[in-house]
Amino acid sequence: MSNALGTVLRGLSAYVQQRVDGWRTGSRGSQAFLLTVLLSLVAVSVALGALAGAVLPVALWFLFLMLGLMLLRFVPLLVLAVVLCAVAVWTSLDADFAGANRYSALVIFGLAALLAIYQASRQRSGLPMALSEAVLTQLRDRLQRQGVVPQLPSGWRTESATITANGPSYAGDFLVADLREGRWLEMALVDVCGKGTSVGPQALQFAGALGGLIGALPPAELMAAANHFLLRQESDESLATAVHIKVDLVTGDYTITSAGHPPALHWHLGQRGWNVDNARGMALGVIDDAEFTPSKGRLRPGEALMFYTDGVIETTDRDLDDGIDWLRGVALQAVDARGFTGMARRVLKQVPRGDDDRALLLLERQALTTPERDAERLGRLGG
Repeated sequence: MSNALGTVLRGLSAYVQQRVDGWRTGSRGSQAFLLTVLLSLVAVSVALGALAGAVLPVALWFLFLMLGLMLLRFVPLLVLAVVLCAVAVWTSLDADFAGANRYSALVIFGLAALLAIYQASRQRSGLPMALSEAVLTQLRDRLQRQGVVPQLPSGWRTESATITANGPSYAGDFLVADLREGRWLEMALVDVCGKGTSVGPQALQFAGALGGLIGALPPAELMAAANHFLLRQESDESLATAVHIKVDLVTGDYTITSAGHPPALHWHLGQRGWNVDNARGMALGVIDDAEFTPSKGRLRPGEALMFYTDGVIETTDRDLDDGIDWLRGVALQAVDARGFTGMARRVLKQVPRGDDDRALLLLERQALTTPERDAERLGRLGG
């Protein structure tokens, strides 16, 4: 008996899972099935009310309407809303309560049905509300996974922080990274034109393109390819700024290539301050023959590089140069207070709230320990 029950339960579970998977596709068949289920539940509710001689409250049909709004596409929802309105009127005809209350409840339900239909008609994805939310969540998660820096060798550390302008976890600022042979680290911090959820799909598309190119092309060619990619887009707002760094994790030598991005800052151990990098270039998606002037340098133990988007430094009451000076001062205080660990978040907390996304990336070459200093000194003497 128990084996038979287990078989039935497994079969039922598989059937339900199959239906759920079908609903996630948004197919017509799955929508028709779900509409049939909801209409059947409405019929069962009416039948039970008639058998019990009870008056079914209008609030019950609100429940079915909300379920339909979350689970159904526009046409099935329209059918459900029409049926629910008809059932609500029919079950209220012989209801034994004040006429004013009855009519007001029906009017409110009718308005709610119209609002639900209007909302469904505005779903540009053509998917139910619950599925649209799932798609946005997957978009956000994929965008965040693009920005995960691979595990770095001992002595190197990165940290990043992002704050979106309007609350949602979708931003036009993103990071892509690649590590080859355990030695060559490449990262690109990008700021796509736009804010919030409206720029999410565009940022994801661009991040996917850069993610496939980074590490496969030299920095200048990577920027040129990214520029041509944006120029091929149909939107007039397909613009972005970007900064790319390629680092030799053995020697600390690096090359920075900028495309209209705010200049990187280099923490020099001997000077105890942030110096402005001189890499320059045209923003991406503006002209065909964009030129980029890279900078080169070496990151020594105890030093760091900081990259950021313009939302960190630009406000309505200060220009770019003033913003960079402000950031250098805030970052200096952050390092003096607690070192580089957690510095990205500490700095962003000092940024005045604005209408632009903010992102900050830090690459640190950690200071040598005493045995490492001795080994390095012996290596220089031996050389």
